[in-house]
Amino acid sequence: MMKLFYTPGACSLSPHMVLCEAGIHFDLEKVDLAAKKTEHGDDYLKVNPKGQVPALLLDNGNLLTEGAVIVQYIANHASSKHLMPPQDDFKYYEALEWLNYIATELHKGFSPLFNPKFPEDLKQATRKQLEKKLAYLDSQLNHKDFLLGEQINVADFYLYTILTWAKKMNLELASLANLTHFIQTMEERPTVKAALAAEKK
Repeated sequence: MMKLFYTPGACSLSPHMVLCEAGIHFDLEKVDLAAKKTEHGDDYLKVNPKGQVPALLLDNGNLLTEGAVIVQYIANHASSKHLMPPQDDFKYYEALEWLNYIATELHKGFSPLFNPKFPEDLKQATRKQLEKKLAYLDSQLNHKDFLLGEQINVADFYLYTILTWAKKMNLELASLANLTHFIQTMEERPTVKAALAAEKK
């Protein structure tokens, strides 16, 4: 059985939700990122020398450690769930484009806001940059439930994860009707509810 190493509220929420959506049976193991210890007291650096979450331990003992890659692996593993478009469909590359955009432009952009040592004036500049990117995303979701239209894909779960951080950091979302609709649509999914509930235990 696969095992997902996660930290509540971290970017590991994305593959957690995708595993639930894929209907795959998996184990969860919580990680204390500050102490680099698993909930069972094991040295997490022996599992993942990067010391980051997520990490997905596969049935065969192989380990995947980058969230955007992990969700693609899960989608391929559960291809009948259509969590990625077929590779001969241009939408497949659009999904990859969104995964890369979220990883490089959004995910990394939040790092300064989580760093208590980062200067406050630079945090404010970071917030403004992120709010511009959120406005762009809002424009791309016009008349759409999901990033690629009506069919959910793995990038949507990654985006939702980042938006939970935007809410936590009180970034401007109230005026972004399409993103607000997207968040509501995601939060109505039983698989999203299941992952969120599991991380609160």
